[in-house]
Amino acid sequence: MRAPAGTLAASRRRRFDIWDALIRFVLIVASLACLLPLVHVASKSFSSDAFVIANKVYLWPKGFTIEAYKKIFADVSILRSFYISVLVTVLFTLLGMIITICAAYPLSRPQLKGRKALTFLFLFTMYFSGGIIPDYMLMNNLGLLDTIWSLILPLSFSAYNLLIMKSSMSNSIPVSLEESARIDGAGHFRILWSIVLPLSKPILATLSLFYAVGRWIAYQDALFYIKQNVDLRPLQLKLYYLVIQASESFQLEAAQVQLSNPEVLKASCVIFATVPILCIYPFIQKYFVQGAMLGAVKE
Repeated sequence: MRAPAGTLAASRRRRFDIWDALIRFVLIVASLACLLPLVHVASKSFSSDAFVIANKVYLWPKGFTIEAYKKIFADVSILRSFYISVLVTVLFTLLGMIITICAAYPLSRPQLKGRKALTFLFLFTMYFSGGIIPDYMLMNNLGLLDTIWSLILPLSFSAYNLLIMKSSMSNSIPVSLEESARIDGAGHFRILWSIVLPLSKPILATLSLFYAVGRWIAYQDALFYIKQNVDLRPLQLKLYYLVIQASESFQLEAAQVQLSNPEVLKASCVIFATVPILCIYPFIQKYFVQGAMLGAVKE
């Protein structure tokens, strides 16, 4: 005997509810896994040294204090390093997006001869690279050491971002739309400026965020390329040296200047360097979600 239609519908509804609850549970766990470590670091940055040393700080500050932040701002070069980081991030993002757009648009057009070979050359660089030593020698030979351009030029182009934008332009910009613009007398620059870029706002915002965040959190290249000109040290490198100095001073009992516990200072440095880039997300979240979902649904 067949089960009544109402029973089958209730069974399907129950199965759907189980999967819906499971999906929600997984999403909540993933969200907490991303959020709780940041909350823990923020709590340590506002806690006193004694509680942090005793490992009694978890998700809420104990012995609330802002001494670690006072010590960060006590260094007058912090604001200069912050300005350098902002300047480098803005220039790096603008230059990276200009290069990526100028490379992705022609590679996305089917009339470009040899575009598959050119795409392969860009893809090849994602798997094979010279390494740190050849990069340093190149910067030295070009005379870019201890200059702001050593922080902007080397990483201003990303083959990964290029392939993402190329795929986006190929899938979202119909060839018929370009042909109609050509009939009206539009050239490549006109089509790029008036048609392609306005229709590519989600992917432009997404890749701009990738470039900006990647440059903001990087400090290893500055550690290699900025040695003598300390005024060009970005914020992340400055905070790195500050943590190292705190660790050394904390280990020396006879030090004249006592700094905060390195763990507290490290936590406050993480929060201080993270908050500025987090402030960008609310303004481009809409475009970021659209760009991340680009190409996920085919109609």
